Amino acid sequence: MDKAVSEKIKQLKPFLDEKVAKYNQPSFIPDDPVSIPHLFSKKEDIEISGFWAAVLAWGQRKTIIKKCRELFALMDWAPHDFMLHHQEEDLKRFLQFKHRTFNTTDTLYFIEFLSWYYRRYPSLEDGFVQHLSPADTHVGPGLIGFHNLFFSLPYAPQRTRKHVATPARKAACKRLLMFLRWMVRHDNNGVDFGIWKQIQPSQLVCPCDVHVDRVGRKLGLISRKQTDWLTALELTENLKLLDSRDPVKYDFALFGLGVEEKF
Repeated sequence: MDKAVSEKIKQLKPFLDEKVAKYNQPSFIPDDPVSIPHLFSKKEDIEISGFWAAVLAWGQRKTIIKKCRELFALMDWAPHDFMLHHQEEDLKRFLQFKHRTFNTTDTLYFIEFLSWYYRRYPSLEDGFVQHLSPADTHVGPGLIGFHNLFFSLPYAPQRTRKHVATPARKAACKRLLMFLRWMVRHDNNGVDFGIWKQIQPSQLVCPCDVHVDRVGRKLGLISRKQTDWLTALELTENLKLLDSRDPVKYDFALFGLGVEEKF
């Protein structure tokens, strides 16, 4: 990287640290999809609800939260128990569930996979870390491995693949990266959970949603024309100039600037 560009980015640190402190607060939770896993206290319920809320996180945040509440009410607010113990008859209640392009086929396959998975593994973290080495500088291999595992069951619907992104297709993977941020980052601010210990915060990649992308470009943190996996890596590498151990904390700053301050 050009030294002048690097120095310019480093000069952003006080400004962005201030915005992280402003938005990485419990007051951020109620209006964000992260509020969904915060409805639960059991680790497995937090994982399942967090994963699903992240996958459904497109459109207006108010609508996302409403649809997630509708979904988990259908599981009697006990998603892990539902995955392990539901009967075939119980699946009928999901036939009308839909959010944007996420339809009944997708819903039923998610239930099928999560039911299969939790009978074999104690935590959803295993689905990512079995493909990830501590030496890996980012979670890309874990995302690719998880995608392949997720669609490894017989008759996995082709249409559902668009809902679980993979860097192998150059996707920005913004929703899965948001989910990983929730599960992996740990601080005392109460937004992110930090319940996964086998992935390091330094391995996380910043979710590059439309707001983060716009603000990142405005601040000179992104130079690539398109928004894809390499863009997310570029943004994260630049954020590591500000904090190499926890670069994705700046997701709060960029998102807050974009949504709350219309930066």
